[in-house]
Amino acid sequence: MLTFLLPPFCRLRIEALLYYPVTRPRWKINASQDATQETGLIDAEINSYAYSERKNRKYNGAYIDKDGVSRTFDRKKISRKRGGAMRGRGWKYGSGFVDGVFPVLSPMAQDILEFVQKGTDVAKIWESLDNIPSTHNLFDDLVNVAVQFRMNKKWDLIIPVCEWILYRSSFRPDIICYNLLIESYGKKRQLNKAESIYMALLEAQCVPTEDTYALLLRAYCNAGSLHRAEGVISEMREHGIPPNATVYNAYLDGLLKARCTEKAVEVYQRMKRERCRANTETFTLMINVYGKAKQPMSSMKVFNEMKSIGCKPNICTYTALVNAFAREGLCEKAEEVFEEMQQAGHEPDVYAYNALMEAYSRAGLPQGASEIFSLMQHMGCEPDRASYNILVDAYGRAGLHEDAEAVFEELKQRGMSPTMKSHMLLLAAHARSGNAARCEEVMAQLHKSGLTPDTFALNAMLNAYARAGRLDDMERLLAAMERRGDADVGTYNVAVNAYGRAGYVGRMEAAFAAVAARGLAADVVTWTARMGAYARRKEYGRCVGMVEEMVDAGCYPDAGTARVLLAACSDERQVEQVTAIVRSMHKKPKTLFTI
Repeated sequence: MLTFLLPPFCRLRIEALLYYPVTRPRWKINASQDATQETGLIDAEINSYAYSERKNRKYNGAYIDKDGVSRTFDRKKISRKRGGAMRGRGWKYGSGFVDGVFPVLSPMAQDILEFVQKGTDVAKIWESLDNIPSTHNLFDDLVNVAVQFRMNKKWDLIIPVCEWILYRSSFRPDIICYNLLIESYGKKRQLNKAESIYMALLEAQCVPTEDTYALLLRAYCNAGSLHRAEGVISEMREHGIPPNATVYNAYLDGLLKARCTEKAVEVYQRMKRERCRANTETFTLMINVYGKAKQPMSSMKVFNEMKSIGCKPNICTYTALVNAFAREGLCEKAEEVFEEMQQAGHEPDVYAYNALMEAYSRAGLPQGASEIFSLMQHMGCEPDRASYNILVDAYGRAGLHEDAEAVFEELKQRGMSPTMKSHMLLLAAHARSGNAARCEEVMAQLHKSGLTPDTFALNAMLNAYARAGRLDDMERLLAAMERRGDADVGTYNVAVNAYGRAGYVGRMEAAFAAVAARGLAADVVTWTARMGAYARRKEYGRCVGMVEEMVDAGCYPDAGTARVLLAACSDERQVEQVTAIVRSMHKKPKTLFTI
């Protein structure tokens, strides 16, 4: 998991009172024309006694450590250390916060933060900032405010603050301002603006860091512009900066989030060819890449490779590997990794417990998921909303919709607001039992909560109508989803399966054709559902021909496809042919990636 580290100057100078001693006037921010008002009557600049007192007094810095205990440090000693200057330093990309130290805003910074948060337009924000005396402390305050917004993922609020520094202030912008702006525009998928900030950085003769390139890579990957991401790597080489693990990790993380799995593997192979030393984060990312591609054994190979070169796995690595096995319902393997994690001295957190619960849920063992849930509570690890969602899903998959309902109610009793996913999982639980009436009630609750149903929730409702035999209602909902552009391949999978089960082959073929007509790619579920309609009619030849069509389309059969083929057989000869086909599928499985 990629996180960020606060810049050293934010960690080392976090005390509030050091910025604005009591004897100094405090400036207030407001939206009026006179945006600066002195709250103190004593002019600190001409009060020689107060000035000398401030100069000679030894102030200590303060911070809160990871245990919540207040600590202090000698600000003067730290500021004399090499690299301890306030300006010109960015955060260390991808390393997270150190010892739980977070910036404490000064009174002025707090005023600026509250003013910007009010949603005042950019012109008024800039006008107010123009009226504040330009001091070194003001620069520090603005950077701390921007970092505070970044911690809360308020990208829209970072932009006016940092752009004021760039375009309106007398300060010389440094790399932290440019990096914050590139990241903010990247998160908003405004690639042209992110690029313009990068060009402004070069024109200002500010040297880009590896973090700058890492942020550009993530921005391009998030927007799906892989060719432009490759351009960043070329740009680095042109500037004589060989990509290191930090840059490659940012690239891999962006590709993982964009679900560009094949490209991620290509980049990983290139990284090894260039002898770029992979670190724990690199291996963790690749375990996630293979896990999401449903190749848990490839994830295991990466894990073993990691240990063979002496790279120590952390709790995120173990959790990623548990998740890889969990996605395939391999609960025994997931449990083995979980135990190995504990033997390595890592105490499981809520994410590790959730991953193990997911393994039992996917395996169709709700009682196992429930036991892990209870164990988590017994060990003093508080379940989060995801824990309850996994348990709802576990009971729903097993057809125990009443237990799923009970867990959903417990979630609300614990003071947690059900999310869209919570409602969707409850909908799916009742849909499996064909209880369309209860699904409609859950959908009404979802609207009452102020949530707008997403495609997953609508697909669950569609499935409920299909299982209840209410095809007219299903068709009305399908038509509405098509008009709004909410239909995805899962939507048509429900329709193809419903029509096939009902014997409406013509409607089924029309629904299958609609997949390609809407620019979607039929997956293994779509093909298997279509094949199932003919298997019920024992049209064996049609089913076998469909397997060839499926492979030609780049979609490969799975175990469900094999079961449908066997169901189409009407004599021993056909069973033998299907067995040969299934064996050939296992001899030459589609291996998506190589290690």
